[in-house]
Amino acid sequence: MSEIENLCFELISAAGSARSSYIEAIQAASEGNFADALESIAQGETEFLSGHTAHAKILSEQAKGNKDLNSMLLMHAEDLMMSAENFGIIAKNDVHMYEQFYDLKNLVESK
Repeated sequence: MSEIENLCFELISAAGSARSSYIEAIQAASEGNFADALESIAQGETEFLSGHTAHAKILSEQAKGNKDLNSMLLMHAEDLMMSAENFGIIAKNDVHMYEQFYDLKNLVESK
């Protein structure tokens, strides 16, 4: 297996884990478990950073003139990275939204 393929698999693994963590954060927040949600977001950010490191190595190979960069595997890795990034944005927004929702719900129920 080539170095690029190994880096692609690193990126795929990290991005997939990050995306899963972000989805877990949304699920936890929807149930009012904000500590778990924030922990999942932090885990997702750690995984995403790991994927970003692999991505930077791929870009470095491209800058060196490596021609082994046009593959379905690389396209899949790039797609997962973008998906994970988008889920991270959505998860952070949704956790905040659920916090506001639960605060409002508690306020209404206390009256």
